[in-house]
Amino acid sequence: MTENAAQPATEASELLDSRDSVRAALEAVLMVVDEPVPEEQLAAVVGLPTAPVRELLHELAREYDGYTRKGDTVPVRGFELRELAGGWRIYSRAAYAEIVSQFVVDGQTARLTQAALETLAVIAYRQPVTRARVSAIRGVNVDSVARTLAQRGLIEEVGTDPVSGAFLYRTTAYFLERLGMGSVDELPQIAPHLPGLENLQDFDDSHF
Repeated sequence: MTENAAQPATEASELLDSRDSVRAALEAVLMVVDEPVPEEQLAAVVGLPTAPVRELLHELAREYDGYTRKGDTVPVRGFELRELAGGWRIYSRAAYAEIVSQFVVDGQTARLTQAALETLAVIAYRQPVTRARVSAIRGVNVDSVARTLAQRGLIEEVGTDPVSGAFLYRTTAYFLERLGMGSVDELPQIAPHLPGLENLQDFDDSHF
């Protein structure tokens, strides 16, 4: 049992055998985060001191902006790596904001999946709430679903949790508009609409 548990960590460490592999690992992590990640946390993930990881992050940022380690120029990427709010995160480049916006707007015509509907319901009834709490209620990770809901303008960030520091989410005015409601107080009882979440209102902060 112990050997099996240690195997994934061993395999992961074997991937980080060169500068380029560490860069790739950092990129892999940065591609899935929803919030800026402190460089100390990134350093811990790849098992290196903070200083060389910071150097690699700046190197990646320059490369995305069109410069190589040797000073040569390469095509500018459609995304950029920014350091802000005490951490690092990949964002789409501002120059393509109109195209990205059009893509998001076009995507709003697609119907929400069952997973998205359930996640949206939990946020609506528990707001303001962190993604971790929504995940605890649903029993699955909701990060990607939350991103979709935010892109469609149905939820938004509203400060941070005073204990964990995680972002809090709430529904938007657009959400109310789509449902034809004036406020969330008009939300119906959830049990008849989403079987399996009948006891949603029984969850309190002690469950998280």
